[in-house]
Amino acid sequence: MEINGVGLTDVGQKRDHNEDYFLIDPELGLYMVCDGMGGHAAGEVASEMAATTVKRYIEKNEKVLQEFRDNDNPQTRDKIAALVERAVQRACREVYKAAQADKSKSGMGTTLEMLLVVGDKGVMGHVGDSRLYLTRNGQLHQLSEDHSYVTEMIKRGKMTREEARASPFGNVITRAVGIQESVQVDSLIMDILPGDTYLLCSDGLSSYMDDPNEMAKYMGREDLEASTTKFIELANQRGGSDNITVVMVRGVPSPEEAVEQEKRAQDVFHQLDVLRQISLFRHLNYKELVKVLNITRVENYDPHVTVISEGAKGAELYVVLSGKLDVMREGQNIAKLETGMHFGEMALVDQSPRSATVVVESASRLMIVERRDFYNLIRKEPILAVKLLWSFVQSLSGRLRSANDLLSDARANIEDDETIPFLNPESYAEEGADIVEPPALVPEE
Repeated sequence: MEINGVGLTDVGQKRDHNEDYFLIDPELGLYMVCDGMGGHAAGEVASEMAATTVKRYIEKNEKVLQEFRDNDNPQTRDKIAALVERAVQRACREVYKAAQADKSKSGMGTTLEMLLVVGDKGVMGHVGDSRLYLTRNGQLHQLSEDHSYVTEMIKRGKMTREEARASPFGNVITRAVGIQESVQVDSLIMDILPGDTYLLCSDGLSSYMDDPNEMAKYMGREDLEASTTKFIELANQRGGSDNITVVMVRGVPSPEEAVEQEKRAQDVFHQLDVLRQISLFRHLNYKELVKVLNITRVENYDPHVTVISEGAKGAELYVVLSGKLDVMREGQNIAKLETGMHFGEMALVDQSPRSATVVVESASRLMIVERRDFYNLIRKEPILAVKLLWSFVQSLSGRLRSANDLLSDARANIEDDETIPFLNPESYAEEGADIVEPPALVPEE
């Protein structure tokens, strides 16, 4: 698979100079958009300084990129995400120090949106209200979340999206590179599949693109350069109140690897679909599902292999991607597991022994989530953690209701067994036995 990238920037209709900056480095796999701020000349200094600092830092850590290419697993994913975060932190310190050293640039800063392509994976680094979008199979996904006042108000339920669009505080951001010495960086690792198209842009474009179908339409055009030009034209036609910058990146399938690439794409789609069907993850959006997928590993199991054993300790959730498995308790087969089913989820929240044994019936492929990686994820993602907690509460509530129903049925059966029916004695008297009349229901006077 080849990666194609193009970029374009424009001053817009209202500004007299351009404080945006974009960077495209195909050899390094780095694509960036920065939207500077801070008054005359300072904003453009901040945006360019941030982008070039990130580039230099990543170039110096090529060995981390190579390790990830050679061995993609949850541990190397953590390392590559940490590299992106450190690179942005380095840029933040450099911009901050430059602003402190030159009073004319005091208060300068920049947003930062980056996509680092490593092998067949992409790594997002995000600060501010510039955005990263993905179109896949005609569907648009916003992968970044604006660090802005209005976004925070929407999340707290104090403002609707309609009110946010009309708010005079729409341009107020809550995070920026260089305003302080450090900044919290959002990161996300995702699969890049043939046909995927990514759009990095400043708010000079995104503020005019409310219709996701319209954005997906122009992102889906075959000619990327024509698409970037069209986006600039649309923003200018609709007001052009700010600088406008667009970078587009696309995974282009290579004919010699078409079969392998199609198989990989279907595998990624299948894994996301299976995760989406699990009750634990049913409240997660697309970006959150991708974050869960990033902490999984996939393993193949041969028939008759025991995956987990009753009474043993465990720390993994298993999801069946393909195959069949038997669930056994005290040597008795009590259930079967097939594609899309899961087991072991309680091991993510407690350390109790396994309640059953699971044995592979036919060759199976399992996706595995370990407790350690699960905890690391929810520590970093509080909103995702709340959604998972809510799913756990709903699941446990359902189990308690089922247990109560079973207890009620059992109690009713016991009470029925203790009741002696008064039938016709001749109907059950044994041959040669005395027939005893049942007691009178009404006491004799």
